[in-house]
Amino acid sequence: MDPITAAALAAMAGSAGSEAGRQAWSGLTDLVRRPFRRGTIPEPTGEGSPRVSSGELELTALRDDSTDPNRAQALVTALHVRAALDEEFRVRLDEWWRETQVAGRSQVSNNVSGNVSDGAVLQGRDFSKLTFNMSRGTRNPDPE
Repeated sequence: MDPITAAALAAMAGSAGSEAGRQAWSGLTDLVRRPFRRGTIPEPTGEGSPRVSSGELELTALRDDSTDPNRAQALVTALHVRAALDEEFRVRLDEWWRETQVAGRSQVSNNVSGNVSDGAVLQGRDFSKLTFNMSRGTRNPDPE
């Protein structure tokens, strides 16, 4: 499996406006919010004992500023540490990452039918908030 990178998470947080981005981010958010099961690793008890993040604070920080590479790296680190300590989380994180990678390689198929000789055709993927200010005028006939 390809490793989860800070650049990939930052791009995902920044693309949360697209449907695919929202779905991927929602899946990661749901996964991080699951209870943290540390297996046989005991919970730290004393003052100064290292705490292990569930990743929720780092996830929120990156969502709030997806352009900060330090926030992206902090989330990657939190996810990797949690995966090392929580086998169920590691399996689910691997599944989420695989599904996210497959969704990112989806194909686009554009089909145009009908008479479009007098109009424009826009082809592409993941459009949002587009505005076209077009007026339909009369065409000048070709001069003879």
